[in-house]
Amino acid sequence: MRRPELLCALLLCGLLSGGAAVAGGGSIFCCDDASGRTVCGDVLPAQCYGRAYREISPQGIVRRVVAAPMSPAELARQREDERQRRLEEERQRIDRLRDKALLETYPNLDDIEVQQRRAELEVERDIEAARKREAELRQARVALDREAEFYARRPMPPKLAKDLRDNELELLAQKSVIDSKRRQLEAIRARYEEDRQRYQEILERRGAHAR
Repeated sequence: MRRPELLCALLLCGLLSGGAAVAGGGSIFCCDDASGRTVCGDVLPAQCYGRAYREISPQGIVRRVVAAPMSPAELARQREDERQRRLEEERQRIDRLRDKALLETYPNLDDIEVQQRRAELEVERDIEAARKREAELRQARVALDREAEFYARRPMPPKLAKDLRDNELELLAQKSVIDSKRRQLEAIRARYEEDRQRYQEILERRGAHAR
């Protein structure tokens, strides 16, 4: 037996044999000090402060092992690990809710195609209506420009000037509508494609679990 262990054993025997605190059911506290020497006492030895230690019963049974306090870096790392764990749990919870909603929305993969086409047709009708109105405005603009030629060297009638401004503003508005609807159409296609891929992944996972 090494000398530190022998000294600890002798101290332990002495404490167990007659110490009042131990006789009354107290504990013995042991740790390894900075030099690696084992130190024990019926109260926590000063050498054990800030170190891992063992609490031993009067019968010599280890009641518990207390880890050394964490350093600031270790504590920060533990907090970051815990934060990441909570984020991952929340991500998984959201994924489960999303998968549930997806399966409730679409009975099967074919239904995704049906609903996508229905949504696209509605936006395409809006685009077609805006293009038709744009064509009407351009045709009206030709007539307005032709009329305005007569006033190249004299004041233009207020009504004609207003009609030209109104025509230009509405053309800009219809262009804005068309651009917006095109972006909406792209967003619809992207969303349904994402739903389609995720739905397929769910089916594949379920198939793998069934095998």
